[in-house]
Amino acid sequence: MSDPAKGGMLATMRAVGWSFLGIRRAADYEKDVQRLNPVHVIIAGVAGAAIFIAVLVLVVKWVVASGVAA
Repeated sequence: MSDPAKGGMLATMRAVGWSFLGIRRAADYEKDVQRLNPVHVIIAGVAGAAIFIAVLVLVVKWVVASGVAA
């Protein structure tokens, strides 16, 4: 059984999302340090960065294709 005090992948994704925005309370950070699995944090961070880069590439392709950037 999983320990309810431990954070799951959803909690990890939420913590990484807040960290991307740079607005995380110190108390929440301390809870995250105690509850979250560091491997999950690394995986979520890499996935979040990949999604962010993919969105940027798609937006740039869309703008260039629309002729606005000409």
